[in-house]
Amino acid sequence: MSSNPPRQLTFRAVVLAIVLAVVLSAANAYLGLFAGLTIATAIPAAVVSMGVLRLFGGGSMLENNIVQTGASAGGSIAAGVIFTIPALVIMGYWPDFKYWWVLGIAGLGGLLGVLFSVPLRRSMIVEDPLPFPEGKAAAEVLKAGDNPGPGLKILAVSGAIGAVVKLAAASGLRIIPDTWTQSAYLGSAKITAFLGTNLSPALLGVGYIVGLNVGIVVVSGSILSWHIAIPLYQAFFTDTDPALAAKIFGASAADAAYAIWSAKIRYLGVGAMLIGGIWTLFSLRKSLLGGIKSGFAAARNSAGNTVVAETERDLPMKWMLVALVVFTLPLLGLYQAIVGQWHVSIPMVIIMIVVGFLFVSVSGYLAGLIGSSNNPVSGITISTILFASVVLAVLLGKSGLTPVGVGGAPLGAVAAIMIGAVVCCAAAVGGDNLQDLKAGYLIGATPWKQQLMIGIGAFSCALIMAPVLSLLSQAYGIGAPTPEHPNALAAPQANLMASVARGLFGGELPWTFIALGAVVGAIVIAIDEWLKKTGKRFRVPVLAAAIGIYLPLELMVPIFLGGLIAHLVERFHKVRADDEDARDRAHRPGVLFSAGLITGEALMGIAIAIPIVVSARADVLALPALFQLNQWIGLAILAVVGWLLYRTGRKGEQAA
Repeated sequence: MSSNPPRQLTFRAVVLAIVLAVVLSAANAYLGLFAGLTIATAIPAAVVSMGVLRLFGGGSMLENNIVQTGASAGGSIAAGVIFTIPALVIMGYWPDFKYWWVLGIAGLGGLLGVLFSVPLRRSMIVEDPLPFPEGKAAAEVLKAGDNPGPGLKILAVSGAIGAVVKLAAASGLRIIPDTWTQSAYLGSAKITAFLGTNLSPALLGVGYIVGLNVGIVVVSGSILSWHIAIPLYQAFFTDTDPALAAKIFGASAADAAYAIWSAKIRYLGVGAMLIGGIWTLFSLRKSLLGGIKSGFAAARNSAGNTVVAETERDLPMKWMLVALVVFTLPLLGLYQAIVGQWHVSIPMVIIMIVVGFLFVSVSGYLAGLIGSSNNPVSGITISTILFASVVLAVLLGKSGLTPVGVGGAPLGAVAAIMIGAVVCCAAAVGGDNLQDLKAGYLIGATPWKQQLMIGIGAFSCALIMAPVLSLLSQAYGIGAPTPEHPNALAAPQANLMASVARGLFGGELPWTFIALGAVVGAIVIAIDEWLKKTGKRFRVPVLAAAIGIYLPLELMVPIFLGGLIAHLVERFHKVRADDEDARDRAHRPGVLFSAGLITGEALMGIAIAIPIVVSARADVLALPALFQLNQWIGLAILAVVGWLLYRTGRKGEQAA
């Protein structure tokens, strides 16, 4: 007697997935602009889905899987957008974020990411399976979904903590500062010594999720910048740069360190990212070719008379090709509107398609190895912009230097960013899609239904990206600090993309430091390869080191501390180094607590932005000075949050 198969792509699952995707994309947009990092959202989305659907009579494991698949698009679309599109405002091409342009870039880029990832599923998940750690963890959460109540409680409590701390911070009530810093000049040479940490619970949560290995690497990159490179430059090279010397003369030790880092030292990170992106492509060349061949072979088989099981049915390849044409035609019109030359806009589309498919493959492979949260999409995008810039420089010639837009950005730089933005969205969504398909494969889901759902989720997120970016820009500022926005959201990747694109089209870049950074990156790669060959578990991913070099030290310290807490939780549970399943179970409550900290703080940041924009006053919520506490109280609050995270992590799988 046959029974009806479990429901998957239901109306309520689609609606819930869209709502969660939109909320999580807004939260990740704030986090990415603030700290240069985004997190995978599949696990918290799965827990919320199980709790919500229980209120409506319960949902099957496969229905909950559809919800987390669509909701996870929130992190990937946010990453693709905030890593690139703010560069168009930073460069001065746009005065603000254009709704229809942002929708076109993010929506079409995300849909292309789904299309490009379809032929890769069989190779990376079925025939030569990669671990896909977050997909595997999401599958375990879905399998253990009979009692989601404790998980929802963890998310709610930690979300409230993150929100309250953010409200109390400098952008809200101003009860506590955003950072704890100590700095001083040492010796007669007045060399800067600088220590500091951001007091954000969200960054602590990010560190817990990425783990101690990545935490050590990113903070080591920052130590290289702030404790080695800056003092060396200050001691021996400041006199060769009169403009910078004048800027730091009479400044505080902290201001002097930031001035040197901003003008020179952070470009070491640019060089390391460039060499890291190139190395990533080179090291994956054989796997990529094999995956592409296998994917098309599977497509040919499915087109024949072979009966395909429900759990192996992808979206039909012939319709994928039709959709590819349909989606690229609007992009051709978009590129033509920018450059006004068909002999340039057509090659731009070709570059976007070829490089997009290649880099979706790279993104999927890296997501399979290290997870979506650690996926170096920014390195992929830099490589895209470099390649596109070289081709555009040939095609455009001198017209590539023509100023366009309100701020006079070079035409070639704008065109390169536009290509990079589409590829970045495609790569982020493609890697995330394969992560979700791994979870579906482990629980017996239907691939084409997941592929359709992540496309719906990605486009839904694209609909709200421009308003979210505009709100954050008006409230906090994006990019370099200004008198109106002294604590602007750093948008590190977008600043990097803008710097590289402008530098390749007539702008000024400190090429000496970029070259030195490339050397540093090569050394890191050599160390990582040695660790790999000797079988060491500790690794040194070059793009993680590069982001540490490129970002302020204060942002990396709490990430390291969160990773340290995760390590202490593993020690408490006595998890063996080679037991990945035990590690996932041990960390599940801590991961949920961390996800709540991140989501609560990010959503409160967006909520705070609304009265700031409406009133046009950055201090509209600030309490009188009587209520303001010093930075040591803020540090104590962060310590309490860290202790709560550790205590939650100690509960292990009992609370998950």
